[in-house]
Amino acid sequence: MEITCRQLTQEEFQDALAIRIKVFVDEQNVPIELEQDEYDQKATHFGAFVNGKLVGTGRLVITEEGGKIGRMAVLKEYRGSGAGLKLLNFIVDYCQQLGLKQAYLSSQTHAIGFYEKAGFKAEGGIYDDAGIPHRTMRIMF
Repeated sequence: MEITCRQLTQEEFQDALAIRIKVFVDEQNVPIELEQDEYDQKATHFGAFVNGKLVGTGRLVITEEGGKIGRMAVLKEYRGSGAGLKLLNFIVDYCQQLGLKQAYLSSQTHAIGFYEKAGFKAEGGIYDDAGIPHRTMRIMF
């Protein structure tokens, strides 16, 4: 299985959006109006491909704090394949290439261990986002 990661084209973003809807709206019951937001237009979108097929996506929004990673989603049948971690590391590397001092994200609590594998550390308390418990995580460069 060959896993590659790269920045997505505008056309590929529609496929990424379909993955996000499948994961967040269909599987996790997040209201579609909360899943898509104003940051999609200004974000840089990334994809993980297995043998050329888009199987995972994430986005990066540059803020005053640094790089805000979000909307990380991998199709159910590819979870555990390494595609998500490879994509996360790719986005973190991109942040470093931009000269950012840190990256941060809002992790669903069940996924904290996944982000820790890439060097992120949990901070603060647990809070609700779209009916799902989350925690802020951060990595410093």
